[in-house]
Formats: sequence, structure tokens, C-alpha cells
Amino acid sequence: MFLSRIVLRDLDSIDSPSSMASSKKVVTRDEWERKLRDVKIRKEDMNRLVMNFLVTEGFVDAADKFRVESGTQPDIDLATITDRMEVKKAVQSGNVQEAIEKINDLNPTILDTNPQLYFHLQQQKLIELIRAGKINEALEFAQEELAPRGEENQAFLEEIEKTVALLVFEDVKNCPYGELLDVSQRLKTASEVNAAILTSQSHEKDPKLPSLLKMLIWTQNQLNEKAAYPRINNFSTAALEDPAI
Repeated sequence: MFLSRIVLRDLDSIDSPSSMASSKKVVTRDEWERKLRDVKIRKEDMNRLVMNFLVTEGFVDAADKFRVESGTQPDIDLATITDRMEVKKAVQSGNVQEAIEKINDLNPTILDTNPQLYFHLQQQKLIELIRAGKINEALEFAQEELAPRGEENQAFLEEIEKTVALLVFEDVKNCPYGELLDVSQRLKTASEVNAAILTSQSHEKDPKLPSLLKMLIWTQNQLNEKAAYPRINNFSTAALEDPAI
């Protein structure tokens, strides 16, 4: 990524009308690898990126081993990762009330200061009641717990209406909002919970590595307009592929 930005900067100097009319600049593999060797990245910075990813994604055992092997200290207590993953697992399993209780045990202010998150957890609880076929209980829960929130917030009201619509269809596959019963909805709610807990711990809610990969893709796309160069197409191997000339 750093190399691509350096080459982009160098190529800016050739963006004259005459050069734009000519073919792209060709950067050979030898030249590219030489530039790559000139870019200095500290191992400590790379280790912090890895630790950031492990902590944010909740890989507590891997984070602890990496701490011992690399000497990189996490910026939060690793014990809190286990607690956070237990909350996330509860949501992913459909045990919403258990998740709410665990969140309050971790930090009662999380739900107090995040009404949208609390609503989405309550909505997920309603979805789980509908999934279990507890129709009467679902209706009662929607009326007593969710309806008052819908009166205060138009966006919440629309979400409530979509969720309650699941009760109208005998075959939810024919319901336009049937995706609410998909596992992806649980994962979405669990991800929101995970982000809220991280934020409460003064930690980034998203790992840095995916953002850096997106930046790399963007930079390569920009560079494609100016030059033919060895680029990375397979990000799992990070192998350079020679340009098609």
C-alpha cells in the first residue's frame, strides 16, 4: 500500500497532456521490488496491527499466545475479550435475554446510553419468539415492550411493523421481511453489540487490517490508470503478479 502511494506520487509528475496521450508507464518487477525494499515498516507496527485484529475479533487465546511470542501488549485486559465473546455468542444463539444480562454485568451504561442498540436487542428477542412459534407471547411482548418505543421513534416503528408482519404469513418464505429470521440477522445484531462493548472500553469497534486492505485496493485501482506494474490480486497470498503488457 505504501509503495503504491509512493509510485502514484512519482507518476503525478508525468501527468502532462502529452504524457496522458501516450501509453501507460511500465514498472518492471525488478524496479517494483527495489522500491518495495526501500519502504521501511517497523516490525513493532506490524505486530500492533496483528494484535489489534486478534483483540477486536475476539481471538483471546491467539492474542495471549501472540503477546507471549512477540512481546506486544494488548491495549485492553484480555479477560474482557472472553466476556465480550460470551455476549456475542448468546446473541448468535438466540439467547437475547442472557445477552442483555451479560451486557449489564459488564457495563450497565452501555444499554442506558445506546437506545438504538437496546431496541435492536428487543427486536431480536421478538424475532426469536416468532421463530419459536410463541405467537401470543410475541404479540404481548411487541405491545408492551416495543410499541412504546415505536411511538417515540419513527424508524423504530417501521422496524416493529416489519417484524410483526412475520406473524401474518404462515410460510415466512413468502414474507417480504423473511430475512429477519435468517442467521444473518442474529449476526448483524451480535456485531452491533460487539462494537458497542468495544467502544465502551475505549477500543476501536472495527479492526484496522480490513480498512488497510480496502485502502490498498483503492490505491491499486488509482495506479492502474497511470501504470502497468506488478500488483496483488490474491490477498490471501499477497503474491505479486506481473502486468499484462
